[in-house]
This record gives sequence, structure tokens and C-alpha cells, in this order.
Amino acid sequence: MSTPYPRIRIHARNGYLLVRDGLILTFYLRRSHHEISKSIGHALDAYVRAVGTAALGLYSDQEGNWQSLDEAGWAAVRDELHKPRSAHVHLTDASTQEQRYDFLYQGRRLDAPFLVKDAVATSAVSFWLPTEFLEQHGPGRVRDLAVEVASLLPFCSGNAGLSFNCDTSLLGVRDAVHELRFRYPGMDVPNMDWDSLHIGTRVRGPSWMTFLGQPVLGELGGACGLRARLHHPESSVHELEGDRAVVTLGPWPEAGDTEQGYNLPAYRELARVLEPCLYQEPQFHVSAPIEDTRRWERRFLD
Repeated sequence: MSTPYPRIRIHARNGYLLVRDGLILTFYLRRSHHEISKSIGHALDAYVRAVGTAALGLYSDQEGNWQSLDEAGWAAVRDELHKPRSAHVHLTDASTQEQRYDFLYQGRRLDAPFLVKDAVATSAVSFWLPTEFLEQHGPGRVRDLAVEVASLLPFCSGNAGLSFNCDTSLLGVRDAVHELRFRYPGMDVPNMDWDSLHIGTRVRGPSWMTFLGQPVLGELGGACGLRARLHHPESSVHELEGDRAVVTLGPWPEAGDTEQGYNLPAYRELARVLEPCLYQEPQFHVSAPIEDTRRWERRFLD
């Protein structure tokens, strides 16, 4: 392939950019909000240092309305993070025409009665970057940011890689990315709010950087056991503090292209290793036909 990923730009009739190529860093934590609020604050600070204070311009208030992320807005965000039971923080791009940068945190009280029964809910956090950031600063800067953020969080699993950055709740967005996601299997589709309710300690699937905590890493034989099972020359396993690890697949994130026969062999190898630990979306939720959902989840396996 001439480039490791395509340019994706899908606009609404009013000119708003609904879907674009980007990167997303997402971490799932089997911890209640009060246990991790300070860590989330530090991770947000690291993200803002990397992208610059001008990148984020709006925050969602308690009614879900967008407000200016000025001094008072940042104070409101910090107040939300300091809440004792749960918190929801959503910050987005300063641009009114597209979402290049985005921060989303869902901090849950995991001992809440409606969450205790199934024991699969998590708190979760995600960070968006445009591919232009990758091109300007290089993949090493993105890797460093992902590892820095990961080092601050007691994650069970996490992913960093290419994504169709979009709001899947908007009308027509899911349809717009439906076929594209099968053509470009290395590009994820954001679904953190829902997945974080059901993923538990499982892994969402391979990506450019796949972060593995406990118990999954232990089930795979630790970093040494995982390293022994990955033979692709571009796959690397690095140990992190706290008995955790990150698997990185190549120097750049890649989208693949099934129409060109480029099926991401390193991603497929990692998927086979992770298969017993992979997350499967509950059937009762999916809006697409269940066979399409399972096909997407197994895109690196079948």
C-alpha cells in the first residue's frame, strides 16, 4: 500500500464532518470512579499537554449541552472529576465543523446495585487524535503519549490505533461506516459507552497498540509467554509496570485493505493468540444484523 491508511471524509448536508479518519486511545478499568478520579485527571493533563490547550474548546454540561471550555468551563470539568460516586466528562474540538480532538470519560460506581449482578461493567476513558497529528509529529510521539497515559491508569485492557472517528448515535453514521469498516479492518469504530458496560476484563481486539492488564495477561502466560507466541517480525511486546504489557504491531498504524488483499497478518496473528480472551458484544444490543456484528468481531480470525 502507498499509505498505511485512507483519507475518510463523510459530510452531512450542512457541511458538518460526520466521519473522518483518526486515531483513538481507549482504556477500560474495572475500578469505580472514586478510585481512579485523580489518575483520570492526570491522564487528561497529559493529553492536553500533547495536543495543546487550543485543541479542545467545548465541554458537555449536565444537560448534555455544549458549553465553552474557558476558565469557568475547566473549573466545571474539574468539579465533575472530583465527584465522589460517578462522573461523566466529554470534551471536544474547538472547531464547530468537525471533531478532531475528543476526550470522553465514563466513571462508574461499580458497586451500584444494577451493575453488581453481572460484574462486567467498567469505567472507561478515550482520547481522539486526527491523523494529521500522527503525520506532523510521527508515530513515536503517538506511541509515547499512549504509553504515558497507560502508565497513569490501572487498566484491564486498552487499544490505540486508527479509527473512524465519529458519533455513531447520529442518524446515518453507522450506515456510512458499515462497509468501510470491513474494507479497512485496522480501523476501529468508537463504541466506548456501550462496550464499557459489558467488556469486563476481556479485550476488544487487536489494534496497532494493544494494552493488556490482569487477568488477561496472566492467562496468556505473561509478557514472556505472549512474546514467545508472536512471530511476525513487526510485532513487539513491552512490559509495563504493574504486571502489564503492550503489544505494538509495526512502526505505523495500518488500516489494511481487503479490496487490495492486504489483510494485516500481524493483526491476524495477535487475534489468534487473544481469541480466548476477546470481548463479544451482547446480542440483545446490536442494531445491525447479528451476523454482521460477529463478522466484524472476527474480522482477523475468519
